[in-house]
Amino acid sequence: MRNDRAMMGDEMTDHEGPCYELVADCRLRAATDLFAHTWDPVVLAALRTGPRRRRELRATIGGISDKVLTDTLHRLLSSGLVDRHAHAEAPPRVEYSLTSLGQSLVEGPMMALGRWAIEHSDELLEAQENAARRPSDSAAPPSETQRAG
Repeated sequence: MRNDRAMMGDEMTDHEGPCYELVADCRLRAATDLFAHTWDPVVLAALRTGPRRRRELRATIGGISDKVLTDTLHRLLSSGLVDRHAHAEAPPRVEYSLTSLGQSLVEGPMMALGRWAIEHSDELLEAQENAARRPSDSAAPPSETQRAG
């Protein structure tokens, strides 16, 4: 039986159509990889209000090294989420801004995730605190021999 929201072997969207042969190659994975690097969504969120220079980005974000910011900007540029504009003036000025693709990511999934985080943050933190208090061996699901036993 197949419903409108297909999962695993197919796309995890409301659209019909197969994913690649392996679930690991799915377009969903390509999209979730955008959040694999801690600073990527932070930089995207910092650019939400408009173009910024590097030093403005660092000041807005706080706690990010210059190297990490450079790596993050390169990743976001190569993903088509951020644009780099070098102004022809002295001294040189470079600004970074969201592309329309980046804007759609920030205003769509990232805002939805933010709403979810606000709505469920207490539950999430409580579950994490409870897990941290448990002995590490009890956090793992019981093995077949333990269940049979």
